[in-house]
Amino acid sequence: MKYPLDHPFSLPVEEVITLIQANNVEGITHHEAEKRGRAYGPNSYKTQKQKGLWLILLLQFKSPIVYLLIVGAAVSLYFKDILETIAILAVILINALIGFFMEFQARSSMNALKKMDIMLARVIRGGKSRSIPSEQLVPGDLIPLEAGDIIPADGRLVAVNRLQCDESSLTGESLPSDKTIEALKEDTIVGDQHNMVFKGTSVINGNGKMVITGIAANTQLGTITSLVESSVDTVTPLDKKLNKLTRKLIFVTLVMTAIFAVTGFIQGKATLTIIETSIALAVAAIPEGLPIVATIALSYGMLLMARRNAVVKKLSAVETLGSTGVILTDKTGTLTENKIYADTLTFPDETIKVQVEKNLLKFPEGAVKISAENFDKLLLTGVLCNNAIIETEDKNAESAQFSGDPVEVALIQMAIAAGLDTRGLMKQYVRIAEVPFNSEIMMMGTLHQTPSGYFAAAKGAVEHLLEKCSQVQSGALIKILDSESRTTILLKSEKMAASGLRVLAFAYRSGEGLDTHNYLNELVYIGMAGFLDPPRMDIKGAILSCRKAGIKVVMITGDHPQTALNIARKIGLIDEDNKEVITGKELPQAELLTKVWRQRILATAVFARASPKQKLEIADIFQQAGSIVAMTGDGVNDAPALKKADVGIAMGIRGTQVAKETASIVLKDDSFTSIAQAVAHGREIFQNIQKFVVYLVSCNLSEIFMVTILGVVIPGATLLPLQILFLNMVTDIFPALALGLGTGDKTVMSRPPRAPEKNIITNKKWLAIALYSAAITSAVIIVVIYCKEVLHSDDRTCNNVAFITLTFAQLFHVFNMSSDGAGLLNNEITRNKWVWIAILICNGLTLMVFAVPGLRLVLGLSVLSFKLWVAAITVSLLPLVVFQAFKAVQKINNRKG
Repeated sequence: MKYPLDHPFSLPVEEVITLIQANNVEGITHHEAEKRGRAYGPNSYKTQKQKGLWLILLLQFKSPIVYLLIVGAAVSLYFKDILETIAILAVILINALIGFFMEFQARSSMNALKKMDIMLARVIRGGKSRSIPSEQLVPGDLIPLEAGDIIPADGRLVAVNRLQCDESSLTGESLPSDKTIEALKEDTIVGDQHNMVFKGTSVINGNGKMVITGIAANTQLGTITSLVESSVDTVTPLDKKLNKLTRKLIFVTLVMTAIFAVTGFIQGKATLTIIETSIALAVAAIPEGLPIVATIALSYGMLLMARRNAVVKKLSAVETLGSTGVILTDKTGTLTENKIYADTLTFPDETIKVQVEKNLLKFPEGAVKISAENFDKLLLTGVLCNNAIIETEDKNAESAQFSGDPVEVALIQMAIAAGLDTRGLMKQYVRIAEVPFNSEIMMMGTLHQTPSGYFAAAKGAVEHLLEKCSQVQSGALIKILDSESRTTILLKSEKMAASGLRVLAFAYRSGEGLDTHNYLNELVYIGMAGFLDPPRMDIKGAILSCRKAGIKVVMITGDHPQTALNIARKIGLIDEDNKEVITGKELPQAELLTKVWRQRILATAVFARASPKQKLEIADIFQQAGSIVAMTGDGVNDAPALKKADVGIAMGIRGTQVAKETASIVLKDDSFTSIAQAVAHGREIFQNIQKFVVYLVSCNLSEIFMVTILGVVIPGATLLPLQILFLNMVTDIFPALALGLGTGDKTVMSRPPRAPEKNIITNKKWLAIALYSAAITSAVIIVVIYCKEVLHSDDRTCNNVAFITLTFAQLFHVFNMSSDGAGLLNNEITRNKWVWIAILICNGLTLMVFAVPGLRLVLGLSVLSFKLWVAAITVSLLPLVVFQAFKAVQKINNRKG
């Protein structure tokens, strides 16, 4: 047998059966099935691998800062400084445990592909039907299909009876796919392969039979899975920036250490003194608290976003979302309701729009002015020529339940909205015959018995239904349907289709002379209805918010181009006169993309009939252009791009398990509005990160300067490595953490996104850091010189005074982190309750190490006089006073300007 078949959709049924050596009546034998099972393997494929617990823990140590800390611990251990070694290792472990527990808590327990594989499937083998696990299916198996079935493999249809499948999760098409058995052209895209069925989709109407042509990796779903597996997780922008910052600090440390070492050797200092001071410099350079504060700040952001209906599965995605410049979004279920509604009714003399409010249809009073009779007849025909099932009927309830073809459900909903008793009509008009819809006649008809005689109802494609009509109803009049009227109706239907609507025409016949055996002839044309998957009610404001924030929103859908354009215009994604849409068929292959094509793609906001692979390629093009890309989606077809994007956002309600498993963020309410809110929160978090990074780096840099200068001028007063470690882990980390938990600037969505290549610390921020560090260092040097030269204190006392001065200078320094133009007493820092709590904690811990003899001994501290405490704390205020005075003057000058 030939497997896999090339383009089975382009071959006649008989040729497919011959090539795959199948039987479209009795199926293959059990013996043959076992033989093929051994040859082709199970109908399953590799699912996405979840990280093991040990791997999650080990990944927490993957950071240059952690590497440097480990080196520092090793050096301390070599010099037998056990306390310092333990302290550094404790820092590493605390950071790792925080990251581990947050990722462990967020790790998804969903494994959709595995769930799809363990379902049972009905198969005909040797002429007998039986149920077996779907993984035991083989190419050539004959599968019967009924409404409600999940398709267990890809297959070529060999028999259909009004068969319809919901393929929205695979193709993005809202409307069901009407199935046929006729061969198609070789270049037919997946969404138009109506003679095929695909693994993971579902049967919603009718019945049929399929011969399996693809299992496991040789299915459309398997292809998507391989794309997901091949998409490599990229290092997040935040990680890149923090790593780059760490490398700069290491470079500064090496330079300062070299300067100190050379100076020390020239001055004839002891080698041990030079080594110990060099270790102090290395400890001073490492922002030990940076990974911990960054992790906790992102974790806090994760919890806040969860309250706003966004479940974050990966910590770094919180900040990355805030730097997003492009959002690639699916249409069906993301921008639209994923429900079919009647949108437009067109009669010979009138056209009316149907309104949708809170998922309910509404007809404004007096909407139908001329064609009341046509309107009534269309509603009646739509109810009678209909196989949808009414589970619960309630005109005013959003919870009314229906099942069946979405278009037929929409017709029932429209009738209920107009006030008709649909159940009563079905009882009054007893169905006695039906002509089911099929691809040859492109219409459906039903015959009904009523107390007053027979009534025939019909609906279908406009051009096909018109061929069965000889008259047209115009209000209360019924006229001959002449060629001019036919042309006018066809032009109206084409205009409706061009606006993205799916159009159905309606006709009826009643009274004497009705042939009950051939009742779909000499019909009376009533009018047309255009159906649409409407946009979500809240989407327009969210799109506008994103556009104001400089974020480009791009729709990528598997749906029809005109439908995509129509929705894009309605939600404000594009202007009314914008007709630019690129279809999947037009897109060149990735390796053939020219510069002109790339520019056109980057300038386009609507892509239609796009395949999963093309979604992946479009995401890649935007990334190559330097954009941080967020991808939203809910279908199986979105999974590869969800993983490829910098941030993958899945819909939690309508989203498939595959999409939710692949994404890094899952929206609990499926609302695009939640995305806009999450972006705003991500930007606020970055502002907080920027503030505490500036704070930590300026504190650490002041320690480097201070150790270097004191090491040259007054070596005995230089801070000990363990003292510096205490400062970095206690008096630095708590204020930095408070900054990370603060409320950000509420105007973040009125500015464009940050450039991806822009560092956390800009040149302007580096200048500020240098000035901050110089001021803090100067304060410490001043008080040490005062103690040494004026008070004639010994080296240990000078060291202790330097420790106290640096401690409080860094604590007061947190108030310098207020934004430019903010008031001295009323700003985002003074309003942050966490800052005050942090200062209280740090003061308490500082006093504790002086009060407890054991801690004093470990840190090399001693009891100081009240005079020295006052001198140290007073001088420590100098950096705050200087910079607040500078900000006040700058604020006055700005007002004058």
